[in-house]
Amino acid sequence: MEPFRHLAGVAAPLDMINVDTDMIIPKQFLKTTKRTGLGSALFHEMRTRTDGSPNPDFVLNRPVYKNAQILVTGANFGCGSSREHAPWALLDFGIRCVVSTSFADIFYNNCFKNGILPIVVPQDVIDKLMDDAGRGANSVISIDLEKQEIRGPDGGCVTFEIDPFRKQCLLNGWDDIGLTLRNEEKITDYESRRKLQAPWV
Repeated sequence: MEPFRHLAGVAAPLDMINVDTDMIIPKQFLKTTKRTGLGSALFHEMRTRTDGSPNPDFVLNRPVYKNAQILVTGANFGCGSSREHAPWALLDFGIRCVVSTSFADIFYNNCFKNGILPIVVPQDVIDKLMDDAGRGANSVISIDLEKQEIRGPDGGCVTFEIDPFRKQCLLNGWDDIGLTLRNEEKITDYESRRKLQAPWV
């Protein structure tokens, strides 16, 4: 998993509440177990017209937001069914950070496991960041995970809270497998001793 320490990128405003996982990645795209290739299906039903052409009115289809790395959105983001494809699609599109007033629990946990930083802030901060993100090409927002700070394009700074363990995992790029491999020496030693103690196993 790619470590997350500092991120400075264009922020896209998605001023919607209750964005569920089916909106993030519709069910017809869940057949794959690969984490790549899902970015093109992100928000498919909102990004695409009924004839299959791109919807120019959807925020991520606008030229200034096509390379957005930060998403500023409304409350209860990631609600609905528990599909890990949702953070996969965001990450494959290029989104490394989502800022909201609240997240659905399973989606929130899945973000950390896939290298995405979900930040919870009060509504007044979202209002300001939404306004900042609305500046298009000038909507560059900086995220400093080590200092737990968000800086807007005007230099304003707010802090955010994060669980210390999850913070360390993101800073070091540790997913569940990475955490296990930190104990690889102990695991190998145990397996070696186990073979001697119980060779029939």
